[in-house]
Amino acid sequence: MSEVTVSLYLVPTPIGNLKDITLRAIDTLKSVDVILAEDTRTSGILLKHLQITRPLQSYHIFNEHKAVEKLVDRMKKGEVFALVSDAGTPAISDPGFLLVREVIASGLHVQCLPGPTAFVPALVNSGLPNDRFVFEGFLPHKKGRKTRIDSLLEESRTMIFYESPHRLIKTLEQLAEAFGPDRPACVSRELSKLHEENVRGTLTELVHYYETNPLKGEIVLVVAGCPEVKETREEKLEKKHAAWKKNN
Repeated sequence: MSEVTVSLYLVPTPIGNLKDITLRAIDTLKSVDVILAEDTRTSGILLKHLQITRPLQSYHIFNEHKAVEKLVDRMKKGEVFALVSDAGTPAISDPGFLLVREVIASGLHVQCLPGPTAFVPALVNSGLPNDRFVFEGFLPHKKGRKTRIDSLLEESRTMIFYESPHRLIKTLEQLAEAFGPDRPACVSRELSKLHEENVRGTLTELVHYYETNPLKGEIVLVVAGCPEVKETREEKLEKKHAAWKKNN
């Protein structure tokens, strides 16, 4: 298989601990023509730490629609870009999807490197089932928030949310009202950092905990899915009997 020329690399960056950067990520960032950064000041600190001096260009939620066409044109002319977010994997609740879609549509090649993503350690740390899960990202702040929560009432998979410190208690209260106060959950914050914390309990217990404990940093909320109702032996027999009657 012939080696393709990649026009856009998606490069995950540490979510807290700078040692989590991969060797491949460092090599890629050193090799590209331009690094697209959600916040050039934040990424500039990381690049300085890694002694990488490639040109930085701002690419964020407020300019991505206008920037995409020009960036793709530059890629067609041979420039190679890397996209990084402030932390974690680009395009996961961060800008990136629009650019990836247009680069692919233009017949150019995209490559995403493996690396840090906050919801993976939060899910595993939670102790909740992780064989099947659904990533919901950030809930809508206002319009559509209740509709989104209501759509998850019968979700049996473990649910993962991103949330900000000043909205966490409100979210826990709304989920407790919708799913029931005893639904198991886990709040992970400051993952990979010195003061990492994983607090497990029911939704109501978590509300009480954070009403009296300081809350700051990046937060991942993991919530157990709706328990699947298992049929009793009698119910299975009744269902078989009803099906038999219907067919005879």
